[in-house]
Amino acid sequence: MSATPDGPATTRAAGRPREARADRAIVTATLELMAEHGVHALRMDDVAARAGVGKATIYRRYRSKDQLVTDAVGALVSEIEIPDSGSTRTDLLVLMREAVELYSGSLAAGLMPTVIDEMSRNAEFAGVARDRVLTARRGALRSVFDRGVLRGDLRRDLDVELALDVLGGAVFYRLLVTGGPIDERLAENVVDLILRGFAPTPPRRTKTPTTKDGRK
Repeated sequence: MSATPDGPATTRAAGRPREARADRAIVTATLELMAEHGVHALRMDDVAARAGVGKATIYRRYRSKDQLVTDAVGALVSEIEIPDSGSTRTDLLVLMREAVELYSGSLAAGLMPTVIDEMSRNAEFAGVARDRVLTARRGALRSVFDRGVLRGDLRRDLDVELALDVLGGAVFYRLLVTGGPIDERLAENVVDLILRGFAPTPPRRTKTPTTKDGRK
């Protein structure tokens, strides 16, 4: 017996888009409110009102405000495709340009200072935020550096953690401290700094012994 238009099959099919719309609306509302008022001032009632959903709908998806915040920020910054062009410089430029595009935008620029501030206030939130936002992303970026080492573009004893800090550090320093431009020039300069600073150490040249009359 086939399902009628009002039957279960039709209900399930229609339910999926509504659920997806609610998910997107909740995340968008959360990000916007955090950028406007800060993480500390975020209220579930305000998220529900802006998203156009009931508060119960939010709590079915997120156990707490901290989970909602970290998942929303994670959705904004952690999705990344690792390039594999065959060139270490090109791959690093792709990643830096993506970071420049993200953090030069008004939403991420407004979000990150308040997220960092909340991390300094709340150790539990800081741990979750690092795991949700940073750990997976840094783990993925390692593959670019690993390939660079294998190609001989980067030194074999590369300190990958330091290289990752250099890759993102300049962006966050300008975003959070100096207010300097986050642009294409920054992306290129950081990549060139990494390639020069972590370049393979050239082998030492051994001197050919000379005879007493000066001949080699």
